[in-house]
Amino acid sequence: MARGKFWNEELETLPGERLKALQLKSLQEELLWAYQRSPYYRREWDRAGVKPSEVKSLADLAKFPFIDKKTQRDTQGVGSFLGELAAVPEEEVVFVSTSSGSTGVPTLSPFTAQDFDEFQETEARWFWQAGVRPNDRYVHALNFALYVGGPDVIGAQRTGALCIWVGAVPSDRLLFVLKTYQPTAIWASPSYIIALGEKALQSGLDPKKDLSINKIFVAGEMGGSIDATRRAITDIWGAELFDFYGLSDIFGACAAQCECHDGLHIAEEHIYVETIDLKSDELLTNGERGELVFTTLRKKARPIIRFRTGDIGRIDRSPCQCGRTHGRIYVDGRKDDMFIVSAVNVYPSDIEYVIRALPEISNEYTIRIFEEKFTCKYEVTVENVSGKAGAEVRDLVINALKARIGVKPAIVNVQPNGTLERSSHKAKRVIDERRETIAKIQGENI
Repeated sequence: MARGKFWNEELETLPGERLKALQLKSLQEELLWAYQRSPYYRREWDRAGVKPSEVKSLADLAKFPFIDKKTQRDTQGVGSFLGELAAVPEEEVVFVSTSSGSTGVPTLSPFTAQDFDEFQETEARWFWQAGVRPNDRYVHALNFALYVGGPDVIGAQRTGALCIWVGAVPSDRLLFVLKTYQPTAIWASPSYIIALGEKALQSGLDPKKDLSINKIFVAGEMGGSIDATRRAITDIWGAELFDFYGLSDIFGACAAQCECHDGLHIAEEHIYVETIDLKSDELLTNGERGELVFTTLRKKARPIIRFRTGDIGRIDRSPCQCGRTHGRIYVDGRKDDMFIVSAVNVYPSDIEYVIRALPEISNEYTIRIFEEKFTCKYEVTVENVSGKAGAEVRDLVINALKARIGVKPAIVNVQPNGTLERSSHKAKRVIDERRETIAKIQGENI
């Protein structure tokens, strides 16, 4: 099949009304499948007094109850290995991944053969959208151990690109691959691609001159859509950066940037997106900022209906200059990570923006959130890469954070370069001691 700019032009450029009609038909079928096949959905929807037959428009989905990570954890393994949310027997499942467990117990994500095939077809679309072609050499530097992003390399192969399945290997080994095979594209986390670039420079390799990477894909952390982080990566690598967004609860990359780099197109034939108010849970209109809620439209193994992602963002369904009609999501951060200091909402992504924009400090940092005299405060640890005194760098960080966020940190620790640990996957940057204290108290009371 000859392809031009689009992987599937008819699907990617569907007029708005036709796309909505496709979503409604798929939603009605998905809800009926979930009600007939999943013990959890039948029980909870009967309890809520809602039935799939009542859905005559996309807006009717708002009648159905939410689910979240806790729902998944509570139903996992109940009644069967796959749990009460599953809608197929284990014999029909060909692949499982798990969540990272960064917000609790890792949760299982099952796929039927059809689910998996459509998952990889979507990945191929994202790679093609980002410019991957048969003459590219692509390095997949994501963890293959139960991580839902591991199999995405199969989607890259569907584009015809030569794919090198590297996985999570030591930096020296990965740099050997990049130098020896001269690939043109790579996917890793934002933290790791920065650390890898720094490692290359330290070893005498200039990624811009000595390597051939011209396309970088990142996911798993906020950095790919933060301007300062994007600049930090492109300054080292001299490559075009594309942000991808995925959920193990659905599949690898559910959304991805196009050449316009204005939000991430979401696969709206697979996922219906709602946005709800952070306090009232009321439904918001397109473009308003709140918690993103996803509903699968084609998933068979485990339908996900009104799943609260915990991600704060918005969806824009206005036309994109690239010609694609599927909505674009903009993700600002995790609801769980937001904290309030002196009545100001603070997001780690805002702190990252400031740190990555200061040339005096490295790209590595940690944030500690704690309480002092019943007041929430935060501490930032950074690395000094300048010839300036630590006290001077500390003042620069304090002033920059105060200007950007509105509240300054209680403490800024300035460490020598190389002090903080570099991550090969998702970097753990936020240490919330308030949660750790609560968890400890709850554990002692059990």
